[in-house]
Amino acid sequence: MPRFMGFVRMEEGVGTPPQALFEAMDAYIGERASSGVFVDGGGLYGTEDAVNFVVRQGEISRVDGPYAEAKEVVGGWSILQYDSLEEAVADQQSFAELHAKYWPEVTVISTLRQISTGPEAPGD
Repeated sequence: MPRFMGFVRMEEGVGTPPQALFEAMDAYIGERASSGVFVDGGGLYGTEDAVNFVVRQGEISRVDGPYAEAKEVVGGWSILQYDSLEEAVADQQSFAELHAKYWPEVTVISTLRQISTGPEAPGD
């Protein structure tokens, strides 16, 4: 069964999502957890305490947050498993629709990527 990682990206500092979105997400995640689709996931704090290690030309440097140059940050993540890519894409659209309905004033980018289990191509 293919596994996927979902990301939610948005501008940093947009505030706390509305309570209605939290409630809709609780129901959405609960349904998927009980069916075995939702494996794990959660929200992320802002970049104020983030730490990046940058490897450039064999040298490592540490860059502590916050990152003023960041236009958008990952605000949440999930590990999901579906029977097919088509099912995963359709469900990711449903997830995006929750944000459009309950937090329309914020631009949110909902990304879905298949998790690699080896050197094969996605869908193999």
